[in-house]
Amino acid sequence: MEVAIFDAYAQKKQGGYMHFNIIVAADTQYERVLHFGKEYLQSKLKGTHPLSARECRFCHTQEVIPAWEKAILQYGYYIYEKKNFA
Repeated sequence: MEVAIFDAYAQKKQGGYMHFNIIVAADTQYERVLHFGKEYLQSKLKGTHPLSARECRFCHTQEVIPAWEKAILQYGYYIYEKKNFA
């Protein structure tokens, strides 16, 4: 399975930014990617957070890593947390 990786950022209430990747099947519509990102942020930060083309951009495609595939098949996406999640 080929996946598309989107680089995303979200501002934290206490300051600073979270940096994460939204990983989806390569044929996923961009609007769905934004929906998945907002859904994730709501669960992680407990509130509504903006996520638009300004905060979420296509990065590249690659073959899926097995650890991601199960989540993508079950939920439609996988989140790879990169920075400032503590």
